[in-house]
Amino acid sequence: MKRLFFASVFCFGVAANAAMAATSSTPWWLQPTVCRISTTNCYISMGAGYDPGMWDANANCRGMKLICPGALVAGGDEPTPMGKTELAKGTGIKSDFDTNALADGCFGARKTSANGTLASVNGKYVNVYCRGVLDSPDEIVATGEITTGAQPTCSQLAENGYAAVVNGRCYGKYYNPSEYYIECGSALTPSRLIVLNGADYTAGASANTPATLDAAQQKFDSMLKVSQAQHKKYFEPKN
Repeated sequence: MKRLFFASVFCFGVAANAAMAATSSTPWWLQPTVCRISTTNCYISMGAGYDPGMWDANANCRGMKLICPGALVAGGDEPTPMGKTELAKGTGIKSDFDTNALADGCFGARKTSANGTLASVNGKYVNVYCRGVLDSPDEIVATGEITTGAQPTCSQLAENGYAAVVNGRCYGKYYNPSEYYIECGSALTPSRLIVLNGADYTAGASANTPATLDAAQQKFDSMLKVSQAQHKKYFEPKN
């Protein structure tokens, strides 16, 4: 029994020596007993908007998203690499921006709604105007342009011949002022669009406009009587 045990130990020692001899030519940093950082990717594919070489220590994987300066509370001039844990918590991200949407080579496009016609600004949705409608837009988005401050009024838009109505995936239809008059009410959207047909239309002249159908009929009857009287005076034979 003792002979068998010693023989087993001897065989194991020879095998171990053989294994060490076999690995002696392999650099130590490539030997299987040395711990190495995993090369597992954080994301399946990393194209535009990613830094594939950065190590995400919290997620224990390689690759980080580059977040656009405009989407960050801290702002900045260059995109900032952020890890998965930070992004999941929304750490330092403005609520108006989507870090899953790519914009200009980085992640953090402004949130939109209604097929891109509305954009989130300070937690509320405002109109996205077609290019050229706004005199001084604050920001360009995928479907047009927005102002992040006070929104334009109907009257301000009408001065340039625009009405705040949907035009494809943005707001702002142009109506030639020589052909149309945009009448504004209390809302941003025009209350009426008046076809001029060559006539002049004066703003504020609505006080002379009949308010009801009966008032319009009375005014028409009065005009007709005046016309008939003038016709009788000048064209009918006198006795």
